Amino acid sequence: MNIIEKIEREQLRMDLPQFKAGDAVKVHMRIVEGEKERIQIFQGNVISISRAASNTSFTVRKVSDGVGVERVLPLHSPIIEKIELVTEGRVRRSRLYYLRNLKGKAARIKPKKTW
Repeated sequence: MNIIEKIEREQLRMDLPQFKAGDAVKVHMRIVEGEKERIQIFQGNVISISRAASNTSFTVRKVSDGVGVERVLPLHSPIIEKIELVTEGRVRRSRLYYLRNLKGKAARIKPKKTW
């Protein structure tokens, strides 16, 4: 392991929950407006995760006023205050880009059965 990998490993966050594509999450983000700072919640479905050690990012999609909104968020960013897992989805793919073409009830993800 070289020096760069050691420094990157120190920067990784270990307080985040395990989630995968298809899960519904609430992402609490720090928003800075001028001198004020506030927490804004972005809730939606995880449609993809790109794993690359310290450069890991994930894409969250939600529908707001009939318009699909996606955000690509770096997992280990200081902007993210916390991530809450709302529901686990039952999907058979790791990339859910097909949800972009679906509307209404067809765009829902079935929850995972826990019994």
